[in-house]
Amino acid sequence: MNVTHLSESRAHSAPAAGDAARDAIIEVEGIHKIYGGSVTALENINLDFHRGALTSLLGPSGCGKTTLLKILAGLLQPTSGEVRVNGTPVTGPGPERAFVFQDFALMPWATVLRNAAYGLELRGVSLREREERARHYIDEVGLSGFEDKYPHELSGGMRQRVGLARALAVDADVLLMDEPFSAVDEQTRRKFQEDLIRLREIEKKTFLLVTHSIEEAVYLSDRIVLLSPRPGRVAQIVTPEIDRSGDPDAIRRTPEYLDLIDEIWAGLRTYVE
Repeated sequence: MNVTHLSESRAHSAPAAGDAARDAIIEVEGIHKIYGGSVTALENINLDFHRGALTSLLGPSGCGKTTLLKILAGLLQPTSGEVRVNGTPVTGPGPERAFVFQDFALMPWATVLRNAAYGLELRGVSLREREERARHYIDEVGLSGFEDKYPHELSGGMRQRVGLARALAVDADVLLMDEPFSAVDEQTRRKFQEDLIRLREIEKKTFLLVTHSIEEAVYLSDRIVLLSPRPGRVAQIVTPEIDRSGDPDAIRRTPEYLDLIDEIWAGLRTYVE
């Protein structure tokens, strides 16, 4: 495990040896966000997000995790600073980024198939092509056979899978996920985590994940960015060294996994005491 403590004004994470060859798909430089002219949500955020990696944003409630994610998505403008994706400044949403919302954000009147294809519909993709791609990703997320169902006929976990299928279908380079598993039970959450690791291997996408769960961040992430309490600043960057190729339950019992959870909690505890 590599831990980088960040306190200087301009601080990028020191990449682990395996990360050195990865280029930054997203660059964040000097991001500040102030609400209402007086509440500073984020202060001087400087980060690089590596292509093909899964990075978790972790920190106490109110530290600006979702605010930062929405700025990266182009859904929210920073007060100052710049975000670049593939070297191009972000001025709003773009086709290279897809957002998976915490509350599913499905159209209740539309079937699973149409919901999964909706991003492609907005882009003007032909009906045949968008349904073909949507069916592929519905199958990838484990919902084959539910194409003609409506959101109210699905469990919370199934609705979140539809949201993930929709994000994957548009073939964005980056998937931004705002606590995507928070509304499901623990058993479903663990299955989601295991499925996400499998999808990463298949799709080779870059994932940015907001989570409140230390366990989830350690299990899933190549890098964990710890934010301080408001105003959110980058406090630490942790690079887990977890072998995720084995049995998921066995991985969650390894000393490396459990020790890293304890170490991160010890750091976060200082913010909540």
